[in-house]
Amino acid sequence: MKVALSMLALLGQPVAIGASEKVPVLNVEALCKATVEDDKANGIADPQDFSTCMEDEKKAQQQLGAIWATSPGDVRNHCETTASIEGSQSYVDLLTCLQAAYIAAHPNLPPGSLRGASKDRNKH
Repeated sequence: MKVALSMLALLGQPVAIGASEKVPVLNVEALCKATVEDDKANGIADPQDFSTCMEDEKKAQQQLGAIWATSPGDVRNHCETTASIEGSQSYVDLLTCLQAAYIAAHPNLPPGSLRGASKDRNKH
């Protein structure tokens, strides 16, 4: 992702975000509340607290602004659906999906690390 953003900056191409190309508004509060409750119920040794979850989601939302409009529409639609599965909505999941799609489309990129607080983090 950083490579793509760097390339856009080097090319000097402005990224315009039209009304239909804005990052969707997600209700991440519900996800963060549920994550805290799930961590407690499952006896997680180092549970995530609500404020940390919200901070992770806010950071992901800010990062999305830079890549959302440059992602293909079908990828955005797929990732928005994926990030809203099971009634939970997550900017971290949306960002991770877009990053994964970018990496899949550019197999020669050097490996990097994807970080975040996905709602699926405890399902492994």
